[in-house]
Amino acid sequence: QVQLVESGGGLVQAGGSLRLSCAASGRTFSRYTMGWFRQASGKEREFVAAITWSGGRIYYSDAVKGRFTISRDNANAKNTVYLQMNSLKREDTAVYYCAADSSLMIATTWNDYEYWGQGTQVTVSS
Repeated sequence: QVQLVESGGGLVQAGGSLRLSCAASGRTFSRYTMGWFRQASGKEREFVAAITWSGGRIYYSDAVKGRFTISRDNANAKNTVYLQMNSLKREDTAVYYCAADSSLMIATTWNDYEYWGQGTQVTVSS
């Protein structure tokens, strides 16, 4: 069982940066692939980025590649995954969710993930 809690969302101007964090509880956090998804108002939930348990494989959607960076800290019981978001655009406005997948593979569809956080709002103004 894994519990996920996101933080770090907020209001930022276009071109600015935010860093999202997702704190996980559960002894086997380091064994999960972790992903970030987002859902804008009136739209479907979409994949943003994912990282395998070791950090050895990382994958980004085309929409965020080159602007966002996913990372994780499995050491010292931090059990946290991060999403550094730079050069933010208005179209990045959404609720951002972190998710955990026990398959150890990179997954880009939301129904591959077993555990979800409650989400954190990111709003980018022009």
